[in-house]
Amino acid sequence: MKLELRGITKRFGALVANDHIDLVVEPGEIHCLLGENGAGKSTLMNVLYGLYRAEEGEILLDDVPQHFTGPGDAMAAGIGMVHQHFMLIPVFTVAENVMLGHEKTNFGGRLNLTAARQQVREISSRFGFDIDPDALIEDLPVGVQQRVEIIKALSRDAQVLVFDEPTAVLTPQETDELMVIMRQLKAAGTSIVFITHKLREVREVADRITVIRLGKVVGEASPSATNTELASLMVGRPVELTVHKDPKIAGEAALVISHLSVIDHRGQLVVNDVSFEVKAGEILAIAGVQGNGQTELTEAIMGLQPRVTGSIVLDGIELRRESTRKVLDSGVGFVPEDRGEDGLIAGFTIAENLMLDRADGAPFVKAGALQLGSLAEFAEHKIVEFDIRAQGIGTHAGKLSGGNQQKVVLARELSRDLRLFVAAQPTRGLDVGSIEFVHSRIVATRDAGTPVIVVSTELDEVVALADRIAVMYRGEIVGIVPGTTPRDVLGLMMAGELPDSAEAAA
Repeated sequence: MKLELRGITKRFGALVANDHIDLVVEPGEIHCLLGENGAGKSTLMNVLYGLYRAEEGEILLDDVPQHFTGPGDAMAAGIGMVHQHFMLIPVFTVAENVMLGHEKTNFGGRLNLTAARQQVREISSRFGFDIDPDALIEDLPVGVQQRVEIIKALSRDAQVLVFDEPTAVLTPQETDELMVIMRQLKAAGTSIVFITHKLREVREVADRITVIRLGKVVGEASPSATNTELASLMVGRPVELTVHKDPKIAGEAALVISHLSVIDHRGQLVVNDVSFEVKAGEILAIAGVQGNGQTELTEAIMGLQPRVTGSIVLDGIELRRESTRKVLDSGVGFVPEDRGEDGLIAGFTIAENLMLDRADGAPFVKAGALQLGSLAEFAEHKIVEFDIRAQGIGTHAGKLSGGNQQKVVLARELSRDLRLFVAAQPTRGLDVGSIEFVHSRIVATRDAGTPVIVVSTELDEVVALADRIAVMYRGEIVGIVPGTTPRDVLGLMMAGELPDSAEAAA
């Protein structure tokens, strides 16, 4: 099926999210939609899928104009969408999820699960998915859950499939498997729109590439284009994609974590007997698929988890029983994984957010009074140093882009005398230009002799930054390996396999 978008324009108030976008996807083509976060890619696909209605433009399928009032119309026309966050019910079986929304019944009005099971088996056999129709979704690995989403779409005769950032939650091996599946779908005649900002994946699987920047199509490229060329087209300026860092000159172990375990609010053991150390002047990256205990581990270090056992020693001082305030005052800088929820106060100005860690003393507070002059001078300097794009220090943090919000958090945390720096998902949701900046600041912190922990689900980021890599799986450290460890080995570790070369976690 041929898909054509003509002049699609979508506005949210004064913001023009899509500005007269034209796009053609030929039958049996993998067409990549590439752009920074916030460029308008997902908005465009939500218009296609009937979730949004465009103010201008039209959608054509095989040259026939379409008028969708909701996702049901789009699905009936042959459009399917595999969302980044899966639309599955965990306590339902595969077959129940596949039939959800277009249930088939027997003569007696009872659900015809037999037909749904057969449909799952037929599609699984066609593409080599090997999925049990009666398996509960909550018992399936993430990569298999994504295949269930694909089966859902294909069961409704989708001839155009949209994949929205499909690899965000996958291991490298699962990502490779998805690329194989996309090629199989293409060979079967399915048209695919692949939304991503990961350049390596684009070049591996795309037939054609359309680049969107600030809501507009800024060009097309072929898969033979270099990463540098694609990145420059996305951002609108030359981008340095390589992280330059000198060989580490590590000192003594500054942070020593021993037999650390965390029980969450549900009573589940989410971090299990974890031990490692970080030396002064090195970056230890903690890799793994999201949800394997990384979040709780960083929260335990910061004093944010109440049920923790084991030991957290920084420069000889035990921090496990200390409050978050005391941990921060001990010289720990922290970039939380959710900057909007935990790193900033959206209704505060840039200047006010820059003083959050030091709101109880000099230089910003004296005798209980806020020193506005000192704060303004500090904030003006940090806006320039960290290239924070804003109208001024009085701009509310909630009005900044994701990249500029992250720069505010970094500016605050890196402007203190640090003995440890912990950065959780430091570039999540950022464009390649902001990623370039954040990586350079992390490396500079390491080069200043500070021990650094980087927690990231982005394997490219882990490999680029790490001196050593600890891989977490189901709350445990599978192993600790050098930063030069090949991606395929790291991918196996992320799935729970321990290579012979890995250090013992204990």
